[in-house]
Amino acid sequence: MTNMIDGQGRHIDYLRISVTDRCNFRCHYCMPEKQKFLPHADVLDYSEIALLANRFIAHGIRKIRLTGGEPLVRRDIDILINDLGSHVQAGRLAELTLTTNGSRLKQFAPILARSSFSRVNISLDSLKPETFKTITRGGDLDQVLEGISAAAAHGLRIKINMVALKNENQSEIVAMAEFCAANGYDLSLIETMPLGEGVADRHDRYIPMDDFIAPLRDRFELEPLAHRSSGPARYWNVAPLGLRLGLITPMTHNFCDDCNRLRLTTDGKIYMCLGSSMHVDFRTAMRENGMEAVDRLLQQALRLKPARHDFERQLAEPDQRLSRHMNATGG
Repeated sequence: MTNMIDGQGRHIDYLRISVTDRCNFRCHYCMPEKQKFLPHADVLDYSEIALLANRFIAHGIRKIRLTGGEPLVRRDIDILINDLGSHVQAGRLAELTLTTNGSRLKQFAPILARSSFSRVNISLDSLKPETFKTITRGGDLDQVLEGISAAAAHGLRIKINMVALKNENQSEIVAMAEFCAANGYDLSLIETMPLGEGVADRHDRYIPMDDFIAPLRDRFELEPLAHRSSGPARYWNVAPLGLRLGLITPMTHNFCDDCNRLRLTTDGKIYMCLGSSMHVDFRTAMRENGMEAVDRLLQQALRLKPARHDFERQLAEPDQRLSRHMNATGG
């Protein structure tokens, strides 16, 4: 099987797999407080995810990230963690990572380390317990910090993901940068995106990244780095902290030209772009017609992958906002 090239000529080697749309937090920029989740019959089981992962790896996927929702709340998730880890150990995958809110990371850190996960990305939008509780609608900051420490103790690389939220956490950017630098963690800052109905008003919360990081530029030197990860971040060294800072700017600085990603949702759909409703349904194809139908759909998905997202228009025109929430697609 050949490597995957999309309709724009981009090389696709990275797959994000959402293993559940459920989460034990209710971050206000991600989902409504009262969220309806998929019925279990619509969710891919572990054997189906493993089959699809095998197929993607055979087609040239070299990097996989597990996402959600919160992936570590799915029952018996260690089954999938161990299965995917075997691909790294056999040399079929180059990188296996996880995005998590950190609440169950203390329990799962040793399992992830044994299964050859190289890094965990932890969503952490505030270091103030009350602000953190407000953003997550009830999350326990101490529990997350304990999980981060456990992951680091087991040799997992740590990247902190902080969503830029106007009038909510923008005063904390210096403190977060110093916290990450002191502990040897990378930090990625993310502009909020217009995804989902019933979430916080983007006009109230959205702040351009250049404005969000202004306090950092006032105190430190930001030097561009050549480093690239699997995702869309552009990296900077924050001197003299020695912090590696990633900026993810879907709204102000488009990064689609070298997109290398596909997303597999909890219910078995492939979305070619986070900012598009265009998708193909692998679950139905696999359950009704087998893996050859999946291969055909994959080629269709690659041809249909758009040149770029349309978040800017969706922010300006709320009626154009995509109805699905981030937890349904995977981060």
